[in-house]
Amino acid sequence: MTKNLQATTTLYNGVKMPWFGLGVFKVEEGPELVHAVKFAIKQGYHSIDTAAIYGNEEGVGQAIREAINEYGITRDELFITSKVWNSDLDYEATIAAYEASLKKLGLDYLDLYLIHWPVENKFIEAWRVLETLYKEGRVRAIGVSNFQVHHLEKLMQVAVVKPMVNQVEYHPRLTQQEVKAFCDRNGIQFEAWSPLMQGQLFDNPLLKELANKYNKTVAQVILRWDLQNGVVTIPKSTKEHRIIENASIFDFELSKEDMNKISGLNENHRVGPDPDNFDF
Repeated sequence: MTKNLQATTTLYNGVKMPWFGLGVFKVEEGPELVHAVKFAIKQGYHSIDTAAIYGNEEGVGQAIREAINEYGITRDELFITSKVWNSDLDYEATIAAYEASLKKLGLDYLDLYLIHWPVENKFIEAWRVLETLYKEGRVRAIGVSNFQVHHLEKLMQVAVVKPMVNQVEYHPRLTQQEVKAFCDRNGIQFEAWSPLMQGQLFDNPLLKELANKYNKTVAQVILRWDLQNGVVTIPKSTKEHRIIENASIFDFELSKEDMNKISGLNENHRVGPDPDNFDF
């Protein structure tokens, strides 16, 4: 299993994607964001996940440039993800959205570009753009976010290039077993957003008990559970001690029994929108 923060999973097209990264959802543009991203890179994080709708691609880009200049890291060591928003899912708009994200980030290419939500009657056309960008070598991998099985099936009926990643809400109270099994069967890497359920799991008695058992925090136990389930994870934090703590999960292993106990917390409970019922 993954031994360190730079450990990678290999996507089906051969691109290596870090198992662990930093998410920046709801982190506003400004010094706090720039500092958090730079600090994470300095600590050994190589993967940063943003999105057009987060409104912080410029700050992420600034942090990347400063980190490259100051820490001797190179662009090709980093894995940068962004996502196209729902209002930009027709052909011309998706191309423009990609260009805009690249410009804000100040990058020549993205490592991973995702369709953010499965907007009916729109995501297939947008996927054709992602396929084109991929074939032109302007993005190293393409994928989707928040897709359920039926969305993936519909997409894969017409896709020339199948998605490499599906990033979904995933935590011990929402294990998405059906979607995960489908992705596993089809060679699509599963990735978790909101892995810590926005802090709502920190008082869970079972997780607290396991944290004591392994001499770790509840957050570390959950993130380790992600990795041992073969799920890429991108916890968000702007606090230095949390950025360090979240990544300190490569020196222990959960037993099979404890893994199953954590999975047993599933209640199909979402903190984010329902991919089958959203209106934005």
